[in-house]
Amino acid sequence: MEFWIENNMEMENGRTFKIKAFKQLDSIKTQYQHICVFETQSYGKVLSLDGTVVMTELDEFCYHEMIAHVPILCHPSPEQVLVIGGGSGGIVREVLKHKTIREVHLPDMAQAMSDPRVIHVYQNGAQYVKRHEGIFDVVIVDFFDLIKHGKTLLQEPFYRAIHGALRETGICVTQAENFFYHGEIIKTLFEFIPKIYSEYGYYYTNIPSYLSGIIGFAFLSNKINPYKINIDSKRIPPDLKYYSVDIHKAAFVLPEFANKYIKRS
Repeated sequence: MEFWIENNMEMENGRTFKIKAFKQLDSIKTQYQHICVFETQSYGKVLSLDGTVVMTELDEFCYHEMIAHVPILCHPSPEQVLVIGGGSGGIVREVLKHKTIREVHLPDMAQAMSDPRVIHVYQNGAQYVKRHEGIFDVVIVDFFDLIKHGKTLLQEPFYRAIHGALRETGICVTQAENFFYHGEIIKTLFEFIPKIYSEYGYYYTNIPSYLSGIIGFAFLSNKINPYKINIDSKRIPPDLKYYSVDIHKAAFVLPEFANKYIKRS
């Protein structure tokens, strides 16, 4: 039996996205959310949370490679990585492709992983960073709906806490929606980000299953300017499907209207 999955994330704004499916593989209701997995015609297996499509087999690598490899390859020698969110395990999969990584910390982790470098921490990520000052080389914040979690993720204290958890050359990358639909959210972030971080920027990836077809990331650091970085191609893991040096550089080039959302000193 064929049926359509409708992404409800932007329906109140008059936008939606449908994927044809032919089988529901699982449906689980927890105290936190409704989790569904579907087999679809053109996107492979699709994960939906509370009616919002959050991951598909077709294009998940576009997101996970860019949120993970951009900060790691901008850092001279990353060893300690913190992933806040990242329940699908895709980010950890990409992070562990780098030989310099010694530990990956995972508050709120939803999927167990067997690599001995992975440390599972089941607690609130915002509280976790407050208790770990000067520990991490890279912090990756991965929540599929920044608007839903806005009380924490759109507030200055959260980013100050991450700043405190970073080492001197540390980098934070956080999901930051897209510049076609969420310009005001990006502007809100970059109103206070310059008060905390000396170096910062915004980049994006193409991802067909996400509404608008793109999703962006905020890049935050005190030492590393994302616009003036030379990537060592020898450090790039083999067999990546999206990331390359050219894609890395191009991802920071925004349309003129989007550049206006990024407050620069």
